[in-house]
Amino acid sequence: MNISVIVTTFNRPDSLKKVLEGLLNQTRLPCEIIVADDGSLEETSHLVNQMAMSSPNCPVRHVWHEDRGFRAAEIRNKAILKSSGDYIISLDGDCIPDRYFIQDHLQLAKPGYFFQGKRVLVEKALQDSFNFSHTQKTRWLIANALKGQVSNAHHLLRLPFVPVVTTTKMSGIRSCNMGFFRKDLFAVNGFNQAFQGWGREDSELAARLYNYGLRRREHPFMAVCFHLWHEENNRSNLERNDQHLENTQRSGSYWCSNGLADEKIGDKEV
Repeated sequence: MNISVIVTTFNRPDSLKKVLEGLLNQTRLPCEIIVADDGSLEETSHLVNQMAMSSPNCPVRHVWHEDRGFRAAEIRNKAILKSSGDYIISLDGDCIPDRYFIQDHLQLAKPGYFFQGKRVLVEKALQDSFNFSHTQKTRWLIANALKGQVSNAHHLLRLPFVPVVTTTKMSGIRSCNMGFFRKDLFAVNGFNQAFQGWGREDSELAARLYNYGLRRREHPFMAVCFHLWHEENNRSNLERNDQHLENTQRSGSYWCSNGLADEKIGDKEV
């Protein structure tokens, strides 16, 4: 099964480089990496070009649109339309995958479900120096967890024998680490581009996937990423986005009116 990874970013090339290095050093490479760029300056484009030239075994592509505020839903849709994989992983550009990340997603993917991955939180004191190599240093990670510099430390150990959990709950939805079958994303028309500003576009997508008849799979010790600390996002649009989510849950609809089928690709691709 071909896997496309869509990495969302905005003006954090230092973090993005660490994420791309992680994806290019997997036990199982994806078929492509698409950087979904929500309007970054040229430094990000230069970085993606450099990474693409140094990656002969895995294409690295860049999809960009103009910065008109937080439009993660829209740029993800543009990247999805440019992708070719049967299975699509959504990953944020400040979430460094562990080396089994793609292998685990592939193992945990199952028709009739989408997958919610977990994250370890790298706190402010470590975020500048932390890179992919640190994701493999379990003792070092545990030592820093005891110092309070790594949180969600219960996800650090990879334990494949632990059973998968299935659910239709809404809590814990985070598009910084999610996996979907391509056909399911197109069946619900992808991300809802009515969501602008931070928050809930991932929860609303999950609500529509549930309405479509899917369930969610998750595993506490597989397909883990390491989320680098950052300042809290502007939440001024959260009330409006909460209303969009509530409307979807109330209606029971699985199709959004402003999604993949309605997206005109006016983006810049490198």
